Amino acid sequence: MWIQVRSMDGKKAIRVDGLSKLTKIEDLRKKLVDPFDAAVERQRLFFRGKQLVDGHSLFDYNVGLNEIIQLIVQQPLQVTEPNNKCSPGGDTSQEADGGSDKENEEPCPTRPVVTSGVDSDLEDDSQESIYKLGDVIDAQDESMGAWFEAKIIKIVQNNKISNCSKTPEKKNADETPSADESKCNGTEMEVDQNENITEKGNHEHDDNTSCDHTDDDDVEKTKGQRLSEVSKAEICTDKVLEDVSEKFLKHRSKEDDGFLYSVMFETYEEDDDALTLRSTHIRPRARHKVAIDDVQIGDCVMVNYNYDDPERRGYWYDAIVTGKRNTRTIKELYATVFVGKDLVPMKDCLIMFRDEVFCIEKPGTQLNTNDPTTASLSPVKRLNKPECDHCSDNPKRKCKFCACCVCGDKRDPDRQLMCDECDAAYHLECLSPPLDEIPDVEEWYCPQCKNDESEVVRAGEKLKISKKKSKMASASSTAKRDWGRGMACVGRTKMCTMVPPNHQGPVPGVEVGTTWKFRVQVSESGCHRPHVAGIHGREDDGAYSLVLSGGYEDDVDEGDQFTYTGSGGRDLSGNKRTAEQSCDQTLTRMNKALAKNCNASLDVKKGAEAKDWRAGRPVRVIRNVKGRKHSKYAPEEGNRYDGIYKVVKYWPNKGKSGFLVWRFLLRRDDPTPAPWTREGKKRMKELGLAIQYPEGYLENLREKEAALEAAEAENGGKKRKRKSKIQSEDDEIISKSPNKKKRKSTGYKVDPDIAKLIKSDSENEKLWQEALKTTSDGPQKFLEHVGETFMCICCQEIAFKPITTSCKHNICKPCLQRSFKAEVFSCPACRTELDKDSSLVINKTLTSILNKLFPGYESGR
Repeated sequence: MWIQVRSMDGKKAIRVDGLSKLTKIEDLRKKLVDPFDAAVERQRLFFRGKQLVDGHSLFDYNVGLNEIIQLIVQQPLQVTEPNNKCSPGGDTSQEADGGSDKENEEPCPTRPVVTSGVDSDLEDDSQESIYKLGDVIDAQDESMGAWFEAKIIKIVQNNKISNCSKTPEKKNADETPSADESKCNGTEMEVDQNENITEKGNHEHDDNTSCDHTDDDDVEKTKGQRLSEVSKAEICTDKVLEDVSEKFLKHRSKEDDGFLYSVMFETYEEDDDALTLRSTHIRPRARHKVAIDDVQIGDCVMVNYNYDDPERRGYWYDAIVTGKRNTRTIKELYATVFVGKDLVPMKDCLIMFRDEVFCIEKPGTQLNTNDPTTASLSPVKRLNKPECDHCSDNPKRKCKFCACCVCGDKRDPDRQLMCDECDAAYHLECLSPPLDEIPDVEEWYCPQCKNDESEVVRAGEKLKISKKKSKMASASSTAKRDWGRGMACVGRTKMCTMVPPNHQGPVPGVEVGTTWKFRVQVSESGCHRPHVAGIHGREDDGAYSLVLSGGYEDDVDEGDQFTYTGSGGRDLSGNKRTAEQSCDQTLTRMNKALAKNCNASLDVKKGAEAKDWRAGRPVRVIRNVKGRKHSKYAPEEGNRYDGIYKVVKYWPNKGKSGFLVWRFLLRRDDPTPAPWTREGKKRMKELGLAIQYPEGYLENLREKEAALEAAEAENGGKKRKRKSKIQSEDDEIISKSPNKKKRKSTGYKVDPDIAKLIKSDSENEKLWQEALKTTSDGPQKFLEHVGETFMCICCQEIAFKPITTSCKHNICKPCLQRSFKAEVFSCPACRTELDKDSSLVINKTLTSILNKLFPGYESGR
């Protein structure tokens, strides 16, 4: 077994040979000392995101053949003298990372104390602000564009805040400080809560942009604030709407009194953070409703709207009325609603709550809680979108979504715990086990979300005991034999996804005569997926493939047909792969699966014979080199795919060992000539079908050969020991390898029907030109290139029902539909914008080509 070790920066990579699945991590570290010039204690090894720890083996971390382990070489710690230079104030202010340049920094003076004189100045300045402490106002959440009831808790003059930072930046005399730069880092200028608020702001505003309400008698005159003189028609024209919207948005940023207001939303008082707003995002509390009879086209009003679900209650937004229907039976109101941070207009929105349309008040008309004369005019609290859509925030109704998820009761909110993962609430007494008090922890997780700390493996810790591996025979074995060196135990490094595991028939891209060195490669190709078992199938579905390796004494191989012995009847306890017959076989499991492929009714006692054996289900047959000692049709090396066979008949019979065995007669039914015939050998030569080795296998053999030659040279030309059988086979493989002798290939000729279809696929002309260049390297290279070229970037499979986009990329139709459903209307490969309204047209020409090159690849999709 061999693996690759690569430095984390990718600059150096080596292959480590002579390993076993049972190789310990500490033994692997010793092999890396010289190649990476890193001592054992300085090495940190990572595989699939896990840090490899001493005491475990490669098998414990599931390290497979030729897989990559990453290495970080820790640098030795260097002892440096501490720098104890102090700042002028006596503190060690220099940071280790030197994050800021304070070379020319002047000593910071002590922070000035705000005197009463400054406070008095602020009181005079605050009287000039439009809004005062105690005003009944609406504040706008800038992130949503919605208005909420709020109260002012602090007023700060924006243009007179002193900069109290330690290192003030020098600015030009004509440069005006921004809003963020003018915020004070030290003492803020606050307004006394008991300030006498008697005057109102006299700022001039456009009469067409807000309602002017001086008293209740003027309400009827000014309901439904108008922004312009528009027609009284029931439909607002685009030109009028555009003018009104432009004027509305222009007026929003027109006035700023130069003060910053710290406000707190009344509906969400549990939030401790106050919001700092300008006067453009504050206005008097809306208190005058406008009836639908008084609403006119072009009026600027405040409405309740939910842009996620327009039929439910939402938040309060500014809107311009664009149409209405006011009859005896039908009452509808349409408006352009301004939502979001940038106040994006949403046109022709149907307002569900047409009886809750409010007029927008003018600045200066606000009520104040400290004024006893306006106490009776306090506005009614508006209804907002409920926090819980299941119970509509009904305090009397039990709800497991917004209250305790166990009992649903809303009592004792101070004794409820919120899970930091799923946000579910739990009463202390509803937990199992119950808690007496709220735990003093930063993060708390409910029993469903909390991870078992005993199962968590942190960096540098040893792995936990795996239940799966503890049940393996190797875990309880007392033998000291190193079973991890063989190729039978390396495991798959890739999986065949071209066809599903239950695919019956040929595997697309695998030609008759294809040969692999090891069984694990056969599994990776999808021809026969089990590593050891001879039959692959399901008892209720039938058999898909089998391997003829001569493991049973009753097997008879005649080439075009053979008699196959069923599985079972042998004692394979422990880690045994083969044994003599020790009991009778039964027609169950894999034997029953193979019997179902016969075109005859199932008979578990006497067996059956097909009248039309060609109508049976196909079985892929792979012959193994081990059968060479019994049959001349077996390959000389490795495992060879010999095509499709059908079950002719099956019957029970007493075997050579005296036990009952089930025998199956299979006959070849494949149009491709058999590999042992003259035609088959000629075809294999034309296609350039050579034995396939695992990646890195030949390089490993060459290095072994070089090491043996170097050892022979060091012995001073002494007589070399006689080669073992394995070494002789390795030398033969090296001599046959492509590096020693180039194999001549006649290339691959595309079928005329397929070539005609390729010419007609004009949308992928350039892709096919590149693909056809690989035909000189044989069919395997050509099919491999086609599979990579027309692979869907979303599912990483050959495109199913391919859609060729305008940017010449091929995507599966289901993948593109999922993308559009998620409102992502761009090409997954290059992010080119796609027309979301266009119909997804399947490239039928490309579909036909792929089905001819890879027959059956759509069956698993």
